[in-house]
Amino acid sequence: MFASVARRLAAPMAKATFRPKVEGKRNVPKRGAVILASNHLSFIDSVVITLVAPRTVAFLAKSDYFAGAGVKGALSKAFFSGVGAVPVERGAGAAAQAALDAGLEILENGDAFAIYPEGTRSLDGRLYRGRTGVAWLAMTAGVPVVPVGLIGTDQLQPVGSNRIRRAKVTVRFGKPLDLGTFGPATSGRARRQATDALMAEIQKLSGQEPAGRYNEPPAANVVERVKRALSPERL
Repeated sequence: MFASVARRLAAPMAKATFRPKVEGKRNVPKRGAVILASNHLSFIDSVVITLVAPRTVAFLAKSDYFAGAGVKGALSKAFFSGVGAVPVERGAGAAAQAALDAGLEILENGDAFAIYPEGTRSLDGRLYRGRTGVAWLAMTAGVPVVPVGLIGTDQLQPVGSNRIRRAKVTVRFGKPLDLGTFGPATSGRARRQATDALMAEIQKLSGQEPAGRYNEPPAANVVERVKRALSPERL
């Protein structure tokens, strides 16, 4: 309820600042669990999505944003809670699964959940290969996935900047996809095929050049390279 009220108060001010062009809003179900899967260009992406969507949208955010001290910490916690953020520990392995479990809980409550299959922001504007966690979520929860294409948010708040600038922003909501048609969540091949199909739809909406690989920093050592090579997501 708090997130819904805060969203209604913040939306008019935010929209007056960046005046987004929104397409396909009717593709987002107004009730029931749904995943909004988007490309990722800027820190501000989650805020933009939840403010222009026709319903409150939850998304995951670093737990650090909720743990600050003093007035600044309180304001940060209030802001992120108000726009629908759910605190999680970031990382690979157990942390990554915990994040997916948090998303699953949101969906099981019948809410909308936003996720970025690329995993992290694109620094060069290209669209990177999607990680299969989004397919696992959709197949496990049995919910539709609405592909989302964001354009211009990297100009609204460039990577590394704390300032919001005036920029032309377009948000495109595509038609819902049933990823369950690709197979069960236990099938690595089904998750991979479903994720690739989803990323193709996101690419059509965003118009980005496909990078053809995962968006991740170079492996720090041989052990990390081996772990990445053996990851189920790459099968």
